[in-house]
Amino acid sequence: MNLFDVYPLNDVTIVKAEGSYVWDNKGEKYLDLYGGHAVISIGHTNAHWVKRIEEQMHKISFYSNSIKIPLQQELAYKLGRLSGKENYQLFLCNSGAEANENALKLASFYNGRKKVIAFKKGFHGRTSLAVAATDNPAIIAPVNETNNIIFLPLNDEAALANAFSENEISSVIIEGIQGVGGINIANDSFLKTIRKLCDEHNAIYIADSVQCGYGRTGKFYAHDHAGADADIYTMAKGMGNGFPVAGISISPKIHAKHFMLGTTFGGNHLACAAALAVLEEMETHQLMDNAQQVGNYLMTELKKLPHIIEVRGRGLMIGIQLPDEFARVKKQLLFTHKIFTGEAKPNVIRLLPALNITKKEADIFLAAIKNELE
Repeated sequence: MNLFDVYPLNDVTIVKAEGSYVWDNKGEKYLDLYGGHAVISIGHTNAHWVKRIEEQMHKISFYSNSIKIPLQQELAYKLGRLSGKENYQLFLCNSGAEANENALKLASFYNGRKKVIAFKKGFHGRTSLAVAATDNPAIIAPVNETNNIIFLPLNDEAALANAFSENEISSVIIEGIQGVGGINIANDSFLKTIRKLCDEHNAIYIADSVQCGYGRTGKFYAHDHAGADADIYTMAKGMGNGFPVAGISISPKIHAKHFMLGTTFGGNHLACAAALAVLEEMETHQLMDNAQQVGNYLMTELKKLPHIIEVRGRGLMIGIQLPDEFARVKKQLLFTHKIFTGEAKPNVIRLLPALNITKKEADIFLAAIKNELE
């Protein structure tokens, strides 16, 4: 049997990882500033994270959600405290797409409506409704197509108000910073307007924090910069530092009912142990502060370099827009300078490193990209 060929692959085989570095099967060392799509939040093979999972494996690794799992409540308590959403409720699942799917479903249960506002260049996942709300026709199969999604331009308050006036809106789903779309920031005024309109029309504000959440921007959720609470926050990627875990944080105004949501693997013992380790490391080492400080330093220094069209982002979620003639830079960073970065079309280099990256490691990247641009 062969693998189903859906991923364009770099010719690199990683066999070892530690902190912000990975090594290939030839012994080459690489600086990882992408963390496998913002997944590595506290560093590869973090010692506390490994210990937490290993200790849990010796006790119990899995049982279904038909029993009490105290680790889930422990995770809910700690997540609520660190995120500042202590009166919210936690539903645990397995992936960002699943989190968004459940959030959209929960909103529809809440108000009995179908119409969803999403935004151009937005990405919310590949499951049925999440992919329908994703602005990429190439990954939407005919069976996913629906008339229930209304796509609007990001940060267009007039278009948003008009959509609410013309439709019965169930929910608005928005990334605080669009990741796949190219590191495009939803401005504070726009997010406050979403909050206001959702309140006026009894709609649900869903803050997709799958990539831009979990401390990456210097606050727990990127949406927090606007100072307006969402009704549901979805999270995944950095939540488990590589262990598959996701969740939705749900406003107290939405009431649970048995069987309205469900999952087999969500919230299993190992997933909770991994997620707790991430929060413990974030708190102990003040990683949100580090993300803000090192991120600000990177953006300040990047703006001094020649040929860059624009530097966008917050904290350690950074997009570097390059002109067409520098489209080769990402490949050069990987194969010449041994630095992993991400990309978004056209010609945006994405930085999504671990939250504990050091200024010294940031300087390695800055020297490499400066070399390529000059």
